[in-house]
Amino acid sequence: MIIPTHNRAEVLGRAIASVLGQTWTDLELIVVDDGSTDATAKVLAEFDDPRLTGMHQENKGVSSARNRGIAASRGRLIALLDSDDYWMPDKLEKQVRFMAESGFAICQTDEIWIRNGQRVNPRFKHVKPAGWFLERSLELCLISPSCVMFTRALWNELGPFDERLPACEDYSLWLRVGVRYPVGLVPEALVVKTGGHADQLSRRIIGLDLYRVYAMLDLLRHFELTAEQRRSVVAALAERVRLYAQGCIKHGKDEEAVRVRELAAEFLRGF
Repeated sequence: MIIPTHNRAEVLGRAIASVLGQTWTDLELIVVDDGSTDATAKVLAEFDDPRLTGMHQENKGVSSARNRGIAASRGRLIALLDSDDYWMPDKLEKQVRFMAESGFAICQTDEIWIRNGQRVNPRFKHVKPAGWFLERSLELCLISPSCVMFTRALWNELGPFDERLPACEDYSLWLRVGVRYPVGLVPEALVVKTGGHADQLSRRIIGLDLYRVYAMLDLLRHFELTAEQRRSVVAALAERVRLYAQGCIKHGKDEEAVRVRELAAEFLRGF
């Protein structure tokens, strides 16, 4: 179980306790402190459990922290938890059992959304699907890091997280997954996902469409796709480039619009 964290001492303890308090006790938890300057080290020191390992690195971003934690882990199954989220006590037990019985190499659970301290209902488009859903996942990220569990064999084939991306690094990995694997779903809300705080990547990073463009370009250049998959990815890429370029032009960044169009031109001829 991997928790990457950066300056979230006020909620980190809750996340750690939710893992160590699982009904499935055969686990290891690795917390990777990504260059925190707050009381993160103190929070870690408050836990006395041999299953917990803390690691510290200079600030390199969430992809680097997750990659380092996974590299140091030993389990056959890998689960992720963002440090501002937390698990229900039987999350791992139900997910491990589901994977053993179903044969899926990757699965996720449903989740409860908390925004600014209030529970909110996900929109219909965010409802978690099951099976093969690459085409839908091109539009938006449909796998939540805090909900997912996957085998080490899948990770060895499709990982790591792309450390070049400051955002959408999980979207990039889930696209690779969507090409090769169906995704299972435990239809129970076993994760509480919090949001609304100022340090969330989705709030701090401007122009997320750019990183989705990079993720799709990487998929097209480095993965063998069926003809149908390729058509879907190219169509989604064309729309993302259009939206991003439109935003650039609106804000007087014509050169950036041209740059991204040229970056994707080899795939977009005819669109």
